[in-house]
Amino acid sequence: MRFYIFFSGLTILAMGVASMYVLDRANSLGFLQGALTLGGGIVICGIFSIKMQWHGIIGAGILALLGAARGLGNVPGLAKFMAGDRPRGATPLLEMGVTLISLLLLLKIIRALSQERLRRMLESEE
Repeated sequence: MRFYIFFSGLTILAMGVASMYVLDRANSLGFLQGALTLGGGIVICGIFSIKMQWHGIIGAGILALLGAARGLGNVPGLAKFMAGDRPRGATPLLEMGVTLISLLLLLKIIRALSQERLRRMLESEE
């Protein structure tokens, strides 16, 4: 599970750095700040999960939920991008990439928490 947390956080950070080369200056700085905040927070949760596993995983899940919720608000911008209206450049594509990474991480964490809950319930019956 930690691998997915670290990989997701580092991928979001890499997308922020890549935005500096792909987007214009105004859009790239805003995207970089958001990527550093979200990706850095997820990496910090991954580091925290080394010492206290479930606390770090739950923290990463909360950040993934926030990233996914924020990204779903950008879906209309992606629809405009696909229709040909591109005043923000490739920003909607990068935002959708971060949204998909956050959603996948969130689903993976929900699955891990459900499995742990089931394991503890079965363990308590014995």
